[in-house]
Amino acid sequence: MKRKITVLTLCAMLATHSFPTWAQQPAKVPRIGHLSLASKATPRDVAFTQALRDLGWVNGQNITIEYRWAANEVDRLPALAEELVGLKVDLIVALATPAIQAARNATKTIPIVMGANVDPVRMGFVDSLARPGGNITCMSSIQPELAGKRLELLREVLPKLSRVAFLAYGPDPAHRLFLKEARDAAHGFRIRFQPLVLAGLDEIEGAFSAMTKERAGALIVQPLFMGPLGAGAKIAGLATKNRVPTVSDGLQFAEAGGLMFYGPNLNDSRRQLAVFVNKILKGTKPADIPVEQPTKFELVINLKTAKQIGLIIPPNVLARADRVIR
Repeated sequence: MKRKITVLTLCAMLATHSFPTWAQQPAKVPRIGHLSLASKATPRDVAFTQALRDLGWVNGQNITIEYRWAANEVDRLPALAEELVGLKVDLIVALATPAIQAARNATKTIPIVMGANVDPVRMGFVDSLARPGGNITCMSSIQPELAGKRLELLREVLPKLSRVAFLAYGPDPAHRLFLKEARDAAHGFRIRFQPLVLAGLDEIEGAFSAMTKERAGALIVQPLFMGPLGAGAKIAGLATKNRVPTVSDGLQFAEAGGLMFYGPNLNDSRRQLAVFVNKILKGTKPADIPVEQPTKFELVINLKTAKQIGLIIPPNVLARADRVIR
């Protein structure tokens, strides 16, 4: 009996001493780095966190999101990326090509989930769409390749169009892809092409002066101006003032006052971004997750803007619009 009591006492003592050690080692909370060229959270960023929540990941509970905003300054991105790497985050969500490039330069091991990059293969971010091969994966927007379609729309609206300008953002390395595709498309339509590559947002007014001087009949706008840079409304306003028809694949461009938007529907891209994050947090390697491409494209026409610049949109173009702003 004494022997049994002694064994039970020892077991109880061991359990008492072991429990605190076990209790002090909770499950590791994953840390997600969020690197953006923007200056603050947008509705699409809110949609991303909500999508994560729907998948069971709640910021402040079972994950921690470390936000880093470059405030429209591309030069700040490398330091911010290095900062996230120094925090030893479990993965980095990088939004827009400059942020993706900064994250890639900062780490070759931490998984990077990129937000709708224009062409990750030609940018050198992945080996192929089916087999990314490194530490980067997610969405490709294929926006530059739609340059011909946007010019075709402009020609339908402006049959006598002979010169088109393209507004590009120089600090974004992807601007070269946009320019090449647009220039090639313009040559195919026998339209003269005027590239306007800006070093900063303070050069927008000067670009319109150069465009007016060369008598450009229409303007194509790189999508980065709408999202992270937040200059869509300003560009649309100047275009209306100068009576220049515009088209862009920047989300919400038509809503901001631009004449036409044509491009992939990226409203669900942040939800898909969360799906990729979820897979990686559960152990899937980025190299094993194929890069996805959009399957739905939209045409949005702003008739209010058309009226302001004295332009009549042909009925056959209006009939193809997915949405018309009146």
